[in-house]
Amino acid sequence: MLPEGLNKRPLKEIVGELANMHFNCVRLTWSTFMFTRDEYGQANVAQTLDSLGLEDAKQGIAKNNPFVLNMTHVQAYEAVVDELGAQGVMVLLDNHLSKPGWCCSNTDGNGFFGDEFFDPDEWLLGLILVSQFSSPKQQVVAISLRNELRGPRQNVDDWYYYVSDGVSIVNQLNPSVLILVSGLSFDTDLSILKGKPLALGLDNKIVYEVHWYSFSQDQNNWINQPSNLVCGTTTQSFIDKSAFLTYGDNPVPLLLSEFGIDQTNKNLADNFYITCLMAYAAERDLDWALWTLQGSYYLREGIPGHEDLFGALDEEWRQQRNPNFIQRLWFMQKMNQDPNSQTTSYTIFHPESGGIVTTGDNNTRWSYDGDGSPIKSMNTDLCLNVVGDGLPPIISTDCSSEKSIWTTVSLTKMHLAAKDGNGQLLCLQKSFNSSLVLTSKCICIEDDPECSENPQSQWFKFALTNVT
Repeated sequence: MLPEGLNKRPLKEIVGELANMHFNCVRLTWSTFMFTRDEYGQANVAQTLDSLGLEDAKQGIAKNNPFVLNMTHVQAYEAVVDELGAQGVMVLLDNHLSKPGWCCSNTDGNGFFGDEFFDPDEWLLGLILVSQFSSPKQQVVAISLRNELRGPRQNVDDWYYYVSDGVSIVNQLNPSVLILVSGLSFDTDLSILKGKPLALGLDNKIVYEVHWYSFSQDQNNWINQPSNLVCGTTTQSFIDKSAFLTYGDNPVPLLLSEFGIDQTNKNLADNFYITCLMAYAAERDLDWALWTLQGSYYLREGIPGHEDLFGALDEEWRQQRNPNFIQRLWFMQKMNQDPNSQTTSYTIFHPESGGIVTTGDNNTRWSYDGDGSPIKSMNTDLCLNVVGDGLPPIISTDCSSEKSIWTTVSLTKMHLAAKDGNGQLLCLQKSFNSSLVLTSKCICIEDDPECSENPQSQWFKFALTNVT
């Protein structure tokens, strides 16, 4: 119930660290019981820490944020929300579960309407109280109805019934916020909306949310199968189950409200998955929330001080755990598609490094009419040309020979290939730690199940960019 990290650093510093990493919004979790049951929300923070035997955490809070100890949990939560607002950070209030604890499993009693700790009436009361709590706070821009609906009780009829009630209540009591709606199966599946939209007449007030991790499907696939194959099929599955909402004549808002990796770089599946995800997120200009900020917890699954390797901050909340990874996110953190803009161009994004392809004069915008066409430097008659294997491409007035005709190849559609003067097909390539872009023999583009090379250095995405 108590936002993490207050035992490690002053609250003002933690919020300031968010700004330093260029995050503009926090998805701040809350439990239903914290607002509906006095023995949770109105309990004194110091007394709760004492009851759990968390003396080290209590001492840390006394040192860094002593004002918190005599607060109730609701008051402490409000102090965090207010400090975020004071420093210009938006807040998304996320109903993470009912009974406070670590989330999530199919059998934790918090998964679906009617579970042991998930009484629908109490859940609705929680939404009422949180909507009222947040109504005067302009920094609160969204309320999520519930995180990761799941478990053996999940069913379509109850989903429509209770979600409709939840949306109506939040909209009535706090009409200024966006309302986030999750799907089924740990928030990985919104496909029920294909047959029956949630038609509540609120236009773009409703934002659907989805989660995507390396373990959202069989995590071993990222290690045991060719990366092009796994990335291509996994991305298509993500589109089929959730991102389909953003396509077609009547797209609706979708937030990737959780993704993340082991930031020690020791999880091979995560390392492949994150590059694949970043490519798609950049291409679609998805809004997103990274799991997670916290480097450690007061208490998690019975372990005091439990470290979270997914945390952007280290165990002591003093340093970024993986500054290179945070830097890779810079392009995704920008708004790249403005629906009010009339200009159209592309940025060629390299998700493995977070870099982009530029011309010699640092022009970052390109035009491209699809497979079999040249890649032109925007507002010029100059095109990207292959020279040879292991050599950088050049910018040339040649926009018609096969050296300037580019095609996306492989199942990922992320290899950008053209032929050199000898007719050899070569792909753009960039190493993780270099700004130099070359053309080289294409890696695993036939999606051969026996191909074990790592193709990520050759993964590029055309990201529509119309923001000047």
